[in-house]
Amino acid sequence: MRVLIADDDPVTVQMLSAVLRGAGMEVVTALDAMQAFMAAIRTPPDVMLLDIQMPGGTGVGVLRRLRASAKTSGLPVIAITGTASDEVKAETKELGAVDCLEKPLDLRLLVEMVRGAGGSKASG
Repeated sequence: MRVLIADDDPVTVQMLSAVLRGAGMEVVTALDAMQAFMAAIRTPPDVMLLDIQMPGGTGVGVLRRLRASAKTSGLPVIAITGTASDEVKAETKELGAVDCLEKPLDLRLLVEMVRGAGGSKASG
């Protein structure tokens, strides 16, 4: 399973990469919104972890663009944020995100969620 991690915090990216690789997943990373969108379009992953607050545009903006593209409209996205208001959570869900998780992340739950989201794409 291939996972795209989009987060502007290199420490978070490193930690999530290590955890997901340890769970047997292939990991690709992006450090800003534009990189995230381009990486997802170039080679759509099985699942995307998308930080909501990044330079170069918001995660919500990236999610909107992904949904508008035929190539990524069904891509399972798990939104992650340090400050998730109810409004942001509702908006990401409305745009089809699997969930919106707050940092610090429960890594065991995250791995299970990624596996579940990727499995639903693989079967569809």
